Amino acid sequence: MPTNPLDAARSSMAAEASQRFPTLMLAAALSLGSAIALGLARFAYALLLPSMKLDLGWTFAQAGAMNTANALGYLLGALAFPRLARQWRADRLFVAGCVATAFLMAGSGLLADTDSLLVLRVITGASSAAIFISGGVLAARLASARPRDAGLVLGLYYGGTGWGIVASSVLVPLTIVERVHGWQFAWFALAAACAVFAAAAVGAARKIEGLHAVAAPAAQSAHIDHVPRWPRFARALFGYGLFGVGYIGYMTFIVALLRNAGMSAAVVTGFYLLLGIATVASARVWSGLLDRMRGGEALAVLNALLAVATLLPALFTQPWVAFASGALFGATFLSAVASTTAFVRHNLPTTHWAKGISAFTIVFAFGQIVGPIVIGWVSDGAGLARGLIYSALLLAGGAVFAACQKPLHAS
Repeated sequence: MPTNPLDAARSSMAAEASQRFPTLMLAAALSLGSAIALGLARFAYALLLPSMKLDLGWTFAQAGAMNTANALGYLLGALAFPRLARQWRADRLFVAGCVATAFLMAGSGLLADTDSLLVLRVITGASSAAIFISGGVLAARLASARPRDAGLVLGLYYGGTGWGIVASSVLVPLTIVERVHGWQFAWFALAAACAVFAAAAVGAARKIEGLHAVAAPAAQSAHIDHVPRWPRFARALFGYGLFGVGYIGYMTFIVALLRNAGMSAAVVTGFYLLLGIATVASARVWSGLLDRMRGGEALAVLNALLAVATLLPALFTQPWVAFASGALFGATFLSAVASTTAFVRHNLPTTHWAKGISAFTIVFAFGQIVGPIVIGWVSDGAGLARGLIYSALLLAGGAVFAACQKPLHAS
């Protein structure tokens, strides 16, 4: 008997859904690694900054130096990653980074000396890089297994940082106490959150690595073509470096700006919570853009939107403006990171994805080293609002450079 076309279509859709759902669940679980690496280990510091600055008598430049130290460690981790990746599988580097970061976050709750905290932030940055880059490699592999959902898979992984921001926005205000060094309890809470997130993320990383081991021989034989050299995507690299400088200025000082503007702790917590939720939602918003744009266009669009989001609270101090800024920034900034992995996936063979992602991570880390201390220095002299204006201008410059980047096969 001939098959009913309607039944055949339904059967095909059911099969597609049965294959799609496990892939997206793996991406969502893996994304808790990015929540650890950035949402908890880096961005939570913005909520701790006002309390630590007051307690330890820091200037804004000193406060910014803590994120600069974290970015320095991130750079060292990114530089070391290609060599480590030749000796260790991506899932093992991911697991090691998750475990180390959880312990290092707890260690931050045991210290109150500025120099010791700086050293610990450097080491934490290196362990975060191991998580973030290896997770990016794993996410790119998973995306290749589902080409139709590639942009969504990458967006889910990087957007997972929002879960860390959401957790931070809840945990930090609840665990900072009114006493000398009362901020230390928040570090312990963040370390516990790292451990919980790692439990789910590690299992996903191992499963994706197992799937890759089966498909790797065919993938390697299919990609023997010429590998483009980094100067051919220098415009994208430079645009991404400026993104690193500009976005980290916002993420480091926005809470301090809102508090200095007289906004209550409840308003600031609501702002940060909204930013985190928007980050998680960004996976769906930009997935189509990441699939379609093979050059630097996606990064250009996202940098331009981030410039607007950064400029808003610098010019207007009303709470609704802050919330609009947080929603736009949250819905955009991790998709800018995802756009570089999408660029690597579109333009480089699979055997060079780790190197390509590392190259973007290195320039990103350079930008993050410069950003907090320079924007902090500007803020000390001219105010926090002026510092964010500088951040917005740098993001706009990054958009211009990224817009000039063509796909490598067409350049």
